[in-house]
Amino acid sequence: MQIHPIQNKLLGISSKINLKKMSLRDIALLVDETHPQKIRHHLAQLKKKGLIDINKKTGEIGKVNSEVIRKDSVVAVPIYGCADCGEASAFAEENLEGYLRVSKSLIGKVKNIFAVKAQGPSMNQAKVNGEFSIEEGDYVLIDPGDKSPSNGDYVLSVIDGAANIKKFLLDSKGKQIALTSESTENITPIFIHQNDNYMVNGVVKNVIKNSSFKELSAMQDAAGRDALEALGDMPMDEANYYRSLK
Repeated sequence: MQIHPIQNKLLGISSKINLKKMSLRDIALLVDETHPQKIRHHLAQLKKKGLIDINKKTGEIGKVNSEVIRKDSVVAVPIYGCADCGEASAFAEENLEGYLRVSKSLIGKVKNIFAVKAQGPSMNQAKVNGEFSIEEGDYVLIDPGDKSPSNGDYVLSVIDGAANIKKFLLDSKGKQIALTSESTENITPIFIHQNDNYMVNGVVKNVIKNSSFKELSAMQDAAGRDALEALGDMPMDEANYYRSLK
């Protein structure tokens, strides 16, 4: 999920300027955009991604704090890109892409937990917490404070700047680390010397399964409609056009 350049600019100014007092045309001038209605669309997209909050009563627009937000029994966990469950080919760039709202019971007492989206099939037979596999499109919850895994832990690793999720096995005598797959496919382990350019970014704590996302997508679409309503009325055909832009 990429953030549009205009949305990046809007995030930047939303933390410095009270956008509530400005027209769409004035906001457009600040981000070098000639079509004010595109600002309406991109604000709605930021609302849908959980990066800004738009008060439906006052119209006030504010940037959501990028840290883990804890409220009542739900935690907003930041999503930082993707990680392969095969060869380490997905870049480990910590770019905030949005939030997952999950129950506190799914993360326990872990501080600063974050999520990555799984790519590839090599962990589709994993048993995280003795139960959950890691399949394409699943969100994997990572504890960044735990960087000393035990044998058999599932870890988010960074190899030469690329991220992947594997089972961690350490051979202290041979000074080797094996990152192994648990898959329906025959996938060769990745063997690493302890002195290689390698690091553990955190231990896997839980998995949010892709099967839950239909409901999540419906909730996000509703959030986008709420944002459009908060910014004023727009003809439906025009709203659908801007909603289709990415």
